[in-house]
Amino acid sequence: MRDTYRAQLRETMADLARMVDLVHTALADATTALLTADLPLAEQVISKDRLIDELAEELERRTFSMLARQAPVAGELRTVFSAIRMLGELTRMGDLAAHVAKIARLRFPEHAVPDNLQDNFRKMAEVAGSMVADASTMLRDLNVDTAGHLAAEDTVMDELRRDQFRTLVDGTWTHSVEAAVDTALLGRYYERIADHAVEIAERLVYVVTGDDPV
Repeated sequence: MRDTYRAQLRETMADLARMVDLVHTALADATTALLTADLPLAEQVISKDRLIDELAEELERRTFSMLARQAPVAGELRTVFSAIRMLGELTRMGDLAAHVAKIARLRFPEHAVPDNLQDNFRKMAEVAGSMVADASTMLRDLNVDTAGHLAAEDTVMDELRRDQFRTLVDGTWTHSVEAAVDTALLGRYYERIADHAVEIAERLVYVVTGDDPV
C-alpha cells in the first residue's frame, strides 16, 4: 500500500515538472510575441493558458485525494503539502506569461517594448526561462544542488529590473505614457516569474532536506 502511495507521489512530482515545461513554453512564446509583435502567437499563448489551469486543477484534486485517503508522514507529508504550494506558484507563472502576451496583443501592430529596452527584456526573458528550466530539472531529479544557481540568477533579474527603472526615470524617456506603463508592468511580470521559480526551488529543498524555507 505504501509503495503504491509513494509511486503516486513520484507521479505527482513528474506531472508538476510537465506543468513547469508548459510554463516554460508559454514564457518563450509570449516573449517572442512581445518582441516581434506576433499577434497569432500572442493569441495562442493566451488560449493555451487554460491547459496549465486544467492540469493544475487535476493535480490539486489528486493531491487532496491522496491526503484524504492516506495518512502521509514525514517526507510524504512534506511532499504533499509542497506539491499543493507549487501548484499555486505554477498557475500564477502561467497567468503572468499570458499577461505578457495580452500586452503584446493590446499594442499590435506596434511593438509594446521600445527599441532601447528590447535587449533588456530579451535578457530578462532569458534569465526567467533559465530559472524555469532549472526548476523543471530539479523536479524531475529531486536534486536541489541547482537551488543556489536559481538564487544567483534571481539577483541578475533584480539588476535588470533596476536598469529598467533607471531608463524610466532618468529624464531621457521620449516614449508615450502607455509605453512607460507597459514597461513597468512587463518588467514586474518577468520579475515575478523569476520569484515564483525561486519559491519552487525552496519548496523542493524542503521536500528533499526538510529545511523549511524562510
